[in-house]
Amino acid sequence: MPGAGNSPAVVPPGSTPVGPPGGVPAAGYPPAPPVAGVPPVRPSSSWPAPAPVAGGPGTAGASPWWSDALADPWRDPAAPTAVVVPGVVAAGSEPEPVTDPDAPGRPTLRQLLLIPVLSALLAGTLGGAMGYAFAVRGGAGGVVLGGAPAEAPALAQRKPESLAGVAERVLPSVVTVRVSSLGGTSEGSGFVATADGHVITNDHVVAGGAGKASVVFNDGSTAPATIVGQDSESDIAVIKVSRSGLRPVEFGDSDALAVGDPVLAIGSPLSLANTVTAGIVSALDRTMQAGEPGGPIRYYAAIQTDAAVNHGNSGGPLVDGDGRVVGVNSTIKSLVAEGQEAGNIGLAFAIPINQAKRVTQDIIGTGKARRTVIGARADGPAGVVGGGLRLAEVEPSGPADSAGLKVGDVILKINGRPMTEPTDLTALVRKFAPGSVVSVEFRRGSTRQNTSVTLAADAK
Repeated sequence: MPGAGNSPAVVPPGSTPVGPPGGVPAAGYPPAPPVAGVPPVRPSSSWPAPAPVAGGPGTAGASPWWSDALADPWRDPAAPTAVVVPGVVAAGSEPEPVTDPDAPGRPTLRQLLLIPVLSALLAGTLGGAMGYAFAVRGGAGGVVLGGAPAEAPALAQRKPESLAGVAERVLPSVVTVRVSSLGGTSEGSGFVATADGHVITNDHVVAGGAGKASVVFNDGSTAPATIVGQDSESDIAVIKVSRSGLRPVEFGDSDALAVGDPVLAIGSPLSLANTVTAGIVSALDRTMQAGEPGGPIRYYAAIQTDAAVNHGNSGGPLVDGDGRVVGVNSTIKSLVAEGQEAGNIGLAFAIPINQAKRVTQDIIGTGKARRTVIGARADGPAGVVGGGLRLAEVEPSGPADSAGLKVGDVILKINGRPMTEPTDLTALVRKFAPGSVVSVEFRRGSTRQNTSVTLAADAK
């Protein structure tokens, strides 16, 4: 118990010792001052007399039991002083040694064995946690999602006749065409027509290129190219790259197409190379008159499709469901005002490949293309019931004249295709090769008649 005679007490530094009870000064202590209102206390007869301590303070008979009682927190509250017993060290005994707990010591065998065991447990726990995390991320977690594995659907197997199979087969033959001119760099698309490097593209892609171009292949490699020839009115051009072993496309028959047939448009729209879009044939023999202000006017009976086509697709192939090229993507319709950038609205047009192939062969063989003509000119719609085009001019000894057509006759149909605009006559005739025979239904006065016209090549 604190304050008991067998427990040492510590006197706080700076405290003042006081004498024994009753104000009797002990030897070596000054007299204690009286406490106001407290009567002096005398030692009880039962209080043991303190024994002098050898070497203690003061003379013989001085008591070490009395100390700074007012600073003792365990003193008797009824007494003005407390008993403090200082620690006494028995003579001839050594103090018990004390070990510093913070001092380094030699590890025991148990500690040496415990370290590798804990390290192994920690490594195993960490490895298991990382393995579980990787397994869950890789889809091998404890929770199984979905049913049992089943065979992939037919479309996901990417058979050669699927759209994915067609794209994979055709893409290596499609290129990006870049032409530098004073106005900047023109970019379009093209496709390999021969193994020795002839590439078909649009005339408006290479126009103004001063005979030089470059080609970027499907694998990202590039090669310089030269312009072999071009035909502005058919919008077909041929360039040549100095590289052998190329894979040419397979050509289809554009005359065998039907409305609703699936098609793919492949090229580099908006500089996004190797882009494939899908659609259907929306219409056939859609007569087009296109061209830039101040430039040549181009006529062709186009294949209309809803495949997404944008700037940069020009010159790229339109392929059928078998991966055969059936057209050359050339132009689009848009709702933007003149001078604004046009975008896809589902109305794209391609030059029929039968016409493009013929022009390409002429350019490679002779450097220029032949134009197919009928030898007559229409000045506008007839303006009468039943429609048709009234002939304003018939060239003497030309194909139309040789077939018996005359000025004033109204051309109603060519090969069953109704004629409504002057563009129709020019564009549809140029679809056929020189020497082709077409049927013409016309009206002279009130009489409907039919004749056959053998088309010819322009003398230019």
